[in-house]
Amino acid sequence: MTGWRVLQVVLLALAALLHSRPATAHQATLGVLEFREMRPGVFIGRWTTLPKDGANRIELKMPAHCLLRLPELNCGDKGLVGQMTIANLGEDMSAAIIRVTSLNGETRSYTISAANPVVTVLGTDAPTLDTWLELGKTYINLGIDHILLGADHLLFVLGLIWIVQGGWRLLKTITAFTIGHSASLAATAFGWIGVPEGPLNACIALSIVFVGVEIVKQQRGEIGLTARYPWAVAFSFGLVHGIGFASALAGLGLERRILPAALLFFNVGVEIGQILFVLLVLALIWAHRRLGAVLPSWGAELPAYAIGSVSMFWFLGRLVRVLALA
Repeated sequence: MTGWRVLQVVLLALAALLHSRPATAHQATLGVLEFREMRPGVFIGRWTTLPKDGANRIELKMPAHCLLRLPELNCGDKGLVGQMTIANLGEDMSAAIIRVTSLNGETRSYTISAANPVVTVLGTDAPTLDTWLELGKTYINLGIDHILLGADHLLFVLGLIWIVQGGWRLLKTITAFTIGHSASLAATAFGWIGVPEGPLNACIALSIVFVGVEIVKQQRGEIGLTARYPWAVAFSFGLVHGIGFASALAGLGLERRILPAALLFFNVGVEIGQILFVLLVLALIWAHRRLGAVLPSWGAELPAYAIGSVSMFWFLGRLVRVLALA
């Protein structure tokens, strides 16, 4: 009895949870609010992308010296400098992008998320270091949120752990997956490549179906492609998943000059979340070995079929939406 049997319990629990989730993926509830300076200290604002419940429920709080009565924001001689927050950010709205365009035409973007609900609006003379610190805190948190809430990405990584079974092989496989999704994430964020979101999400679901089939082959004593070349498979599908990660940055209105730093911090957040997940699974395996728990033999193949069933359900749902929009 190997300690890897604990993965059956993990997969079954995760599959049961995910089966009740909608077939959509990476559809963040984002709001985008733009402020344009009309005269010194006076801005006109409008929502260019509304959260799902509309703008009226959003409690946007500006710096204390500013008076906000949409569409007008009046900050007087001091200008728009200070902290902004959304008091009721949470389930109805996961993040908000606030774009501020000054009289000279310069546009700056600020991201408010549940993990980082307060941002500091910096004037043109503000220290550059403050900008990078704020950017790092915002996008590392956003990356962690994205990977830990990305059920399809986690299920794929869990399948890799099942097949590779720990040790240096697992480290190399996860590293290959990281290199793959980091490369495609950067290429997509800079606009070098582009894939429509609908077909992309269908392909991500199909990659999990593939992993489920590979697990079934392994249980039957066959050596599948992933068992033979785990790094190549992880890297190849990492390229697909990386484009999916980039969807979290799409439409945020990031300035071109801060895009490399935002991309770096976001990817760091993704890696932190991924490492935490892998460590959690390995900790469960260690605990299983220590306890010597034994699962029924009839449940040996259930997790693999659960992965395949859930991911195929996602794939068919996403495929139907793609065809409906065609």
